Amino acid sequence: LVATRLARPLVWPEYVSPQWQVTLEQQHELNQVIRQALVTRLGKESNTKEEGLWNSRRQKVKDATKYAWDAYSRDVFGSDEYHPISHTGTNHTSNGIGYFVADVLDTLLLMGLVKEYNQGRDFLVHHVSFDQRGTVSLFETTIRVLGGLLSAFHWSGESDQGILDLAVELGSRLAKSFNTSTGIPPETAILRSDGMAYAYMSSTAEVATLQLEFRYLSKLTGNKKFREQVDKIMQVIFKANKFDGLVPIYINAMTGNFTGDEIRLGSRGDSYYEYLLKQWLQTKQSEPVFREKYDEAMDGVKKYLVDVTPNQRLTIVGELVGLLGGRPKFKPKMDHLVCFLGGNLALGATRGKSLAEISPLSLSARDREDLILARELTETCVHMYLDMPTGLAPEIAHFRHLDRISNTQPPFSAGDQILPPGGDILVSQLDRHNLLRPETIESLLILWRITGEAKWREYGWRIFESFEKWARLESGGYASLADVTVVPPTHQDKMETFFVSETLKYFYLLFSGADKVPLTQYVFNTEAHPLPFFSWN
Repeated sequence: LVATRLARPLVWPEYVSPQWQVTLEQQHELNQVIRQALVTRLGKESNTKEEGLWNSRRQKVKDATKYAWDAYSRDVFGSDEYHPISHTGTNHTSNGIGYFVADVLDTLLLMGLVKEYNQGRDFLVHHVSFDQRGTVSLFETTIRVLGGLLSAFHWSGESDQGILDLAVELGSRLAKSFNTSTGIPPETAILRSDGMAYAYMSSTAEVATLQLEFRYLSKLTGNKKFREQVDKIMQVIFKANKFDGLVPIYINAMTGNFTGDEIRLGSRGDSYYEYLLKQWLQTKQSEPVFREKYDEAMDGVKKYLVDVTPNQRLTIVGELVGLLGGRPKFKPKMDHLVCFLGGNLALGATRGKSLAEISPLSLSARDREDLILARELTETCVHMYLDMPTGLAPEIAHFRHLDRISNTQPPFSAGDQILPPGGDILVSQLDRHNLLRPETIESLLILWRITGEAKWREYGWRIFESFEKWARLESGGYASLADVTVVPPTHQDKMETFFVSETLKYFYLLFSGADKVPLTQYVFNTEAHPLPFFSWN
């Protein structure tokens, strides 16, 4: 597998590739993980004491969710966004679109917060209208509001016509954005039928992260147009030129060609790769083109973007910058957003099955390589938390890096802080905030479900305790942090909807049994809304 990948000529002949590959030690360690999973399966006994511990920790997450909801409900119920320090709310349109409520609705339901769920559901059905002037983000509204409505519809028994009607109305209004010459939509959508946003440069991730939602909406309604429109986007993307499966972070909506100077798996790139795999899983692995493109992209990631730091030996997924000049350079930088990748790799390696449920011989060389990279990368993401004084990760981290042309470590900027002292994580002044993001917790959940290693849960508990210690407000709710390198940190006046929709949901599932939203039956959209697998026929 490695020889085949390395034998392919580099896209850029002068680029010096890190040429990452797994070590013998990592192979042995994975064998031990697999062996332990099989032993656990064969001699599985109920550990009442351990179950009680995780039940109590799960209850604390449920309590935190109620604490966040109660503050929002008390201060600004119905608003799209919540500012817990000033106790104010803001809307994306003049009357709001149920942005916050729709996004957190399935979290309330999955945690058994029935009273709170009914409060949110009734507000959406009886008080929210999408017939409003103004523009909204096509991507954010799709993954948060449409995705939230679809998930709530499923988890409430697929019988709530009021919720489904809202989803259909919103989907129909957003789908107008697909009516461009190429089918590539603009980044914004106009809800009312009075025009369409201008389409020029669109974020690659944003146009390629609408498919799970619209394909499921198509399945529920029998309206093929929803599926055809988002499938057309993928057809255009598949035809466009790529770099060993990697794509720039912008696409020209008028030509259907990629553009831009950077390749990364952080902002504007991340969920393109995520949804390649998840579209394959959503329809029960019946559309192999998505898996083929995903594997091709992961080969590109391993060939050009994966490296290991010199001191702590942290495995990182960096960026390529300078594409337009034809001589791109490796940049050892990771957005926190990149931390989704560990979970995604593990999910693809076993198709959501636990290692205890499959034969070790059924794992291909690619599956093993993906599992190893998943574990190593997620360990790096955990370091981004635990190596900080607050125990919480910065929005962006840079890393010590050995330049393979000069064989030296590039100098640091004066404002960079190295954590821990003598370590490899560099945090710039502008990147030290924490928005209570979910990506690392998502990967911890998936790795725990697949490997059975207790450490992933324990990491999650330590991170949850840090959120409780530093992000929880005495006046109610939780707030983002301005600087994770300072104790105590100051707060920013925002509680993102994804903290409740994603971060707390993933914590809750991490501390629950594997039968709660099984990975072999559900796929999480990029906003943590679990949607069921289905077949088109």
